[in-house]
This record gives sequence, structure tokens and C-alpha cells, in this order.
Amino acid sequence: MQALIETRFALPGQTAYYKGKIRDVYTIENQWMLMVVTDRISAFDVVLPRGIPYKGQVLNQIAAKFLDATADIVPNWKIATPDPMVTAGTFCEPFKVEMVIRGYLCGHAWREYKKGKRSLCGVPMPDGMSENQAFPEPIITPTTKAAIGHDEDISREEILKQGLVNIRDYEALEHYTRALFERGSKMARQKGLILVDTKYEFGKANGKIYLIDEIHTPDSSRYFYLDGYEQRLAKGEPQRQLSKEFVREWLMEQGFTGQENQAAPPMPDHFIEQVSNRYIELFEQITGEKFIKTPADDLHLRIENNCIRFLEGRSMPGM
Repeated sequence: MQALIETRFALPGQTAYYKGKIRDVYTIENQWMLMVVTDRISAFDVVLPRGIPYKGQVLNQIAAKFLDATADIVPNWKIATPDPMVTAGTFCEPFKVEMVIRGYLCGHAWREYKKGKRSLCGVPMPDGMSENQAFPEPIITPTTKAAIGHDEDISREEILKQGLVNIRDYEALEHYTRALFERGSKMARQKGLILVDTKYEFGKANGKIYLIDEIHTPDSSRYFYLDGYEQRLAKGEPQRQLSKEFVREWLMEQGFTGQENQAAPPMPDHFIEQVSNRYIELFEQITGEKFIKTPADDLHLRIENNCIRFLEGRSMPGM
């Protein structure tokens, strides 16, 4: 199975190129973006050596569906999807924080809780909670947005103190975050899933706040199966989940936690296939649709041609 690890296009009107952990972003005439969702996978803020076939297609198509389904809550950057692995949209100046919202005590929050911490990003967590238990109300635990290295937990107060976001914009980001999480949670339950936690990224264009990047994908979110959740919680058993957490757990079993000077362990073929299948499973579960694998022959050329055809044949607003 082929996996797309990197792109290096020369697109019409291209004014900038940025390689993120997962996405290759092409700025067009400093006003629009073409975002290629590659098959790269990261964990502990480290990009792993091998890609996951069809992962990029899964992420891009899930994000596109949820962007469309939440456009009534907050404007978003998406204009079109010229390829199953590409989204075209409005160029926004991103805020320097990511808005993480957690409905349940698990993952990073649980690891901190086990250490005895009863607050995260300045937000209190009640005593006596068990792993995977729902918080009384979802909590917002922002992180810094690191270009290189690890994102770091940060409190609302510190964000405002450092001037990363002004008070008016931050209150809007909190409002949008809660509304998006509520919508995503309802949509997940309709498909037999629980949206456990997720993150949102926002930016500004012409003074207006936009939702940017991905939304409610397995890279940005954690899902539990609704069926059996209460029984497993009562017995203290692990939840059946669809997320990237199992990749993190596998890495931790190999002794890798993303610390400085640590080398990521090689992922064997059977594990790569397992991860790919998990991503496809989540797509089908959360969308209720059959995942159709786009032919993977010469991914690089196909995506480049689709991007060029889009730019030449379909004018974006204002172009």
C-alpha cells in the first residue's frame, strides 16, 4: 500500500509553502490556501517515520463533512475539495493557541490526574473521578501552538496575560469551541459514538474569525463506542475507542514517549495496516458512509494535477 509522505509542488500563483506535522500547505497569491493532507502520522508531537495508507483521505473527507455541518455555528475556511486529500480555502492568520475541549477524563488529562493534579490549564478537576468518566461539564484546556516541538498546556489567564489572544476574541473562541463540541457530540451519538475530547484551531481574515484546519477527525479527536460505555466504566475496563490513542499506547509499550533524543521505533507492516484499518473504521462509523479508497497509484502526480486543474479552471472568490 502506498502512502503519501511529502509533496513539493510548484502551483500557479503560489506565494508560500509550509510543511506541518501532517499537512503540506500552499498559499496562493497570499489570499487562499491549498492544504494537502498527507499520510504522515504524529504522536507525542513527533512525526513517525512511516506513513499510513489512506489516512490523509480519511482525515480530509471527515473534516470536509464536519466543516460543512458546522458552518452555521462559525464561518470556516473551506471553499472546495479539489482532491480527496486536498482542501482549498481562505488564507487566515492563525491564533497562537489551540482550543482543546474535554468531555471525559482520559488521555493526557488522566495521566496528569493520576499524578495527583486536580487542575489542568487552570481549570479544576473534581476529586474522586475514575478514568474515562464524564466531567460534570466539558472543560476547555488550551495549548500553545508550537511550530516545532511540543505544544504546551496554558491557562486562559496566561493566554490573556501574554497577549496571545485579546479578551474579546478569546471569549468568542470559547463560545465557538463549546458550540462545536456540542454539535459534534450530538452527531457522534447519532452514529453510536461518544465524542470524548477534541481540539479546534481558529484564525482571522479581514478581521473575521474563522474555524480552520481539521475538525472532529481521529487526529484531532477521541471517540468511544457508546454501546457498552457505562458497563465498562463501572467495571473499570478500558473503553472501546476509535482514536489515535492506541498508536500512543503502542509507542509507550516500545518505550517511546517523544522525549528529546528518543528515536521512534519502527512500525511493522502489520501494525501499519492495522492503523490504516482503524482510520477507515472511524470514517465509516462517524459518517455512516462506506469509505471508497481512491486509487493510490502515483499519488503525488494525481494530487498535483487536481490542484492545478482547480486553480486554472475554477476561480476562487476574488481571483
